[in-house]
Amino acid sequence: MSLYSKRGVSAQKEEVHAATKSLDKGLYPNAFCKIYPDVLTGDSNWVNVMHADGAGTKSILAYIYWKETGDISVWKGIAQDAIVMNLDDLLCTGIYDKLIFSSTIDRNKKLIPAEILEAVITGSQEFFDQMKEFGVHITYMGGETADVGDVVRTIAVNGTMTARWPKSKLVTNELIRAGDIIVGLEGFGKAHYEKDYNSGIASNGLTSARHDMLHKSYAKKYPESFENSLDEEVVYIGPHLMTDQLKIDDLTISIGQLLLSPTRTFAPVMKELLQNHFETIHGLIHCSGGGQTKCLKYLPGNLKVIKDNLFEPPLIFQLIQHASKAEDREMYQVFNMGTRLEIYTNEKDADQIINVSKSFGVNAQVIGRVTDSAKKELVIQAPGVDLTY
Repeated sequence: MSLYSKRGVSAQKEEVHAATKSLDKGLYPNAFCKIYPDVLTGDSNWVNVMHADGAGTKSILAYIYWKETGDISVWKGIAQDAIVMNLDDLLCTGIYDKLIFSSTIDRNKKLIPAEILEAVITGSQEFFDQMKEFGVHITYMGGETADVGDVVRTIAVNGTMTARWPKSKLVTNELIRAGDIIVGLEGFGKAHYEKDYNSGIASNGLTSARHDMLHKSYAKKYPESFENSLDEEVVYIGPHLMTDQLKIDDLTISIGQLLLSPTRTFAPVMKELLQNHFETIHGLIHCSGGGQTKCLKYLPGNLKVIKDNLFEPPLIFQLIQHASKAEDREMYQVFNMGTRLEIYTNEKDADQIINVSKSFGVNAQVIGRVTDSAKKELVIQAPGVDLTY
């Protein structure tokens, strides 16, 4: 059993999928989000999409970092995480504007003071204001903030995003086919619209990253930060403190800052592509939960995806693998490994897509291709890595 499983989490969410298998799949079963007819007006040319997600256990990292450093601004990043995990999923259905967001914040009031709530809420509005500058309009409708210390140990920051969208401008992944080229967008570095270096960690696999990276002393210091029934052998087994400093090129950055890099949104890039190059896009995959294997869930039939030119995993994933001794197979199933958005397109259109992305300071490259197959299959090849799923 992997360390990930021993900690009570699953990258593939098998039990969740089993529980929801009988639910209606919506109009387009291969779409990245569930899409329904427009029940608000009954117009057959429009659809409704609603998506719920959140920052996950990344908020626990923010809690420890805040307690260790007193830096309350880290909570603004958690607000962005909860929003982007919704926004970038919806981007993968072709939706990039006129969105509505409602937040759900559950806290343990004894441990999470009012100033943290304020930082999360104001951080949300600051992110929406930034997106508006790029023509991505998100209306903040408030939400539910509850003091539920009997339910949550520290704080859970989640949200729901919804939109009404024309059916003719949807990306449903039904057009993915053999012969397609896959353009990958880099999840790390510093985009033109980002203030700081982004490690690329996003908001998936943080239970693994937290316990594998951070020192055992945090277990004694912050027992509220983990499930106390877990075996001691899987709780905070790493070599690092939050404040340990590392060098990335000319940048000095702490372990805590690497783990808490706010999830990068690709909304500015994708708005340009979806508005002006829509016909070039056959499919979109956000490499979130399930990491580089996420695409298998959304392929329209028996196809083989070959990824043989992924970006070299950035430092954060190298540090996690070194600390955890995890095998490559698990790393690519749990983490995005630095390549977080996949655009399926024609070979002739790939350069155009890459150039648009690079104009926003987001590196992009052809990472693979799609071929015919007798079954759904994924092959990942990199120096020293040869995996089949």
